[in-house]
Amino acid sequence: MPRKIATRKSAIHGNGMFSVAAIKKGERLIEYKGERRTHAQVDADEGGDVESGHTFLFTLNDEYVIDGARGGNSARWINHSCDPNCEALIEEHDGSDRTKDKVVIEALRNIKAGEELTYNYGITLAEPHTARLKKVWACRCGSKKCTGTMLQPKR
Repeated sequence: MPRKIATRKSAIHGNGMFSVAAIKKGERLIEYKGERRTHAQVDADEGGDVESGHTFLFTLNDEYVIDGARGGNSARWINHSCDPNCEALIEEHDGSDRTKDKVVIEALRNIKAGEELTYNYGITLAEPHTARLKKVWACRCGSKKCTGTMLQPKR
């Protein structure tokens, strides 16, 4: 089966993932891979904090985070959008080993060849969303629906 996605330079930010062939709604495109780390390990790490505005960390479940910067694959290059054409789905493993849970990227709609793949990162921070943090986590998706930040509204 020919691969339908490839990494290229992105107008949104740095690298991006693009379709190289038509993709159908509901099609699974790639698994988000990387080292499984506990939340405590990630919190103790000095790299990639809330002040950076850049992360390859993906919350997998209550115990683990996938660190795409450590052993990750090209899925880490999929950029955020406020009007995404893909979504990230968490698949829970049948057993009790939460490290076997995984994240897969699936098309939300039909995607034409050449389109950049995007999903909403759904970033939530415990601290208040100040104007400074919203700027740090600025969104560059360019969508008419752009909120200006990758941070999700507090509920």
